[in-house]
Amino acid sequence: MAPTAPDVTVTVIVYNDAERLPRAVESLRRQTLRNIEIIISDDHSTDDTPEVARALAARDERIVYNRLPQNSGGCSRPRNSAIEIAKAPYLMFLDSDDELPERALELLLDELRSDDTVDFAMGGVERVRTDTGSVSAWHPHLFTKKQTVRGIEHHPGVLFEHLSTNKMYRREFIDRHALRFPEGIHYEDQLFSAQAYCLARAFTIVPDPVYRWYISPYEAVGALSISNQRHRIENVRDRINVARLIDDFLVESGHQAIKADKDFKFLKHDLRMYTGDLPYRSHDWIKQFADEIGPYLETLAPEAFRRLPRDQRVVIQLVRDGRYEEAQSASRGMSREVAPREVTEDGTGRVYWGSVVPADPESARELEVSDLDLRTRPFKNALLRHEITRIEPESGSRITLDVRTYDPGNQLPMAPVVATIHLAPATKRLSVSFRLDPVRPGLFEGTVTLDLSSVPLPPHGFAGVRHPVLAITQHRQHNTGLLLAPLDFPALSKRIAYHRGVAEHTVTVEPEGHGAGRIQVRWERAGLLAKAEPHLPTLARVAGPGLRKVSGLVRGLAK
Repeated sequence: MAPTAPDVTVTVIVYNDAERLPRAVESLRRQTLRNIEIIISDDHSTDDTPEVARALAARDERIVYNRLPQNSGGCSRPRNSAIEIAKAPYLMFLDSDDELPERALELLLDELRSDDTVDFAMGGVERVRTDTGSVSAWHPHLFTKKQTVRGIEHHPGVLFEHLSTNKMYRREFIDRHALRFPEGIHYEDQLFSAQAYCLARAFTIVPDPVYRWYISPYEAVGALSISNQRHRIENVRDRINVARLIDDFLVESGHQAIKADKDFKFLKHDLRMYTGDLPYRSHDWIKQFADEIGPYLETLAPEAFRRLPRDQRVVIQLVRDGRYEEAQSASRGMSREVAPREVTEDGTGRVYWGSVVPADPESARELEVSDLDLRTRPFKNALLRHEITRIEPESGSRITLDVRTYDPGNQLPMAPVVATIHLAPATKRLSVSFRLDPVRPGLFEGTVTLDLSSVPLPPHGFAGVRHPVLAITQHRQHNTGLLLAPLDFPALSKRIAYHRGVAEHTVTVEPEGHGAGRIQVRWERAGLLAKAEPHLPTLARVAGPGLRKVSGLVRGLAK
């Protein structure tokens, strides 16, 4: 009797990832859909991957090991090679450092089998941070309900979802259009997905998560994935290159009508990742970035810029105008409701970001912030900017912060203002008030000392990161904003014993290291608590009776 053909072929691409490959393959062996083919497509690894892959194949007859004769340097050729040997009528792809949830194949296959006109089905993506374990959804607004889209023009917003790995494709669709992953370029998923969206008669979206994507934001430089190499100008060129290839395809395939949507996606997602990193780049780097990105920006639809949030348009324009330091300052406020340090008003009452009224009409249009209503908005929503200008360790567990507050809307009186810093690692918080004195209209300065030993921790301690905030009350309205840290100050660590010496912690004050660059405080259990950490869930449940019992438990567990 001839063997039954598999229902689905899943290709796991791998290169020098012997450690994580078994986890990816095991997630396929756990699938509720059993009749599958698993192709491990190895881009000519030089570590132990071949031995690991062969051992996996020896344990499960569904696994096929496909080793490329030479390294291709990308994801495309391993996937294309596997397509050629796949035996199933439906195809899916998995990276060796990721996983599929247990019902992923069953869910997507059911959708494809229920409607012969659907060329591929796609589901949600769980993003798991390897440093914190936190889980978030990738573009969750696209997966709120089940729907079948018959033509990309009816839902161009899905262009934001450019992964190829959360989709199951009908093999006949792949072959009908000779659809293959483009080789020799980076960000190949973006072009492949754009082509699939445009060529499909229909595709179905299901809200269930079908892919688990592990994100390592701080991985070692030598191991950085392509998406984590934004510090390289070559990476910028790669992004622009694939965007131009997508533009060409839209013309060739007759889909120019969605170009503005594709341009908006490029600005809102791809470019945003680089502009968000500007505070951590040198002016020389930003100039190179501007030189690379400038010509391509000229080709984008004006409508795409108009759809962008105001704060992102400001950063882009400041870069284009060569105002790099101001672009870095503006970048720290993107998506954070942080005010500019100053604004300028022209003779007609229009308000502009920065210290000058732009002479160029296009710059003036992009840098106008009159719509922010800085002067008239309710104080609880007032746009302020709080920057720490100096951090100084004091004796014991104390640190002193010099704080500068910018008030471009002049909502604060020209008089001393009471501000309060709040820091809450758990249910209770430390609150320390201090005085901000006016320097000139729109600028205040003050100094505050925080005693980190006074932060209220639970009896079983705390391990994690918290970001202090600054609050000001005026007219019975509370305005709370984040605290921007100096990006170049070295981390300050102190060993602090809480709860009469039982709950020892190493407490570190440092800049956030990404995004806006908030000041952050990081707690790590030390001493007896560190030894007892594996048992802390039990300890937390009994913490209620009092510190004396908790103290005894900690000492007992740490023996």
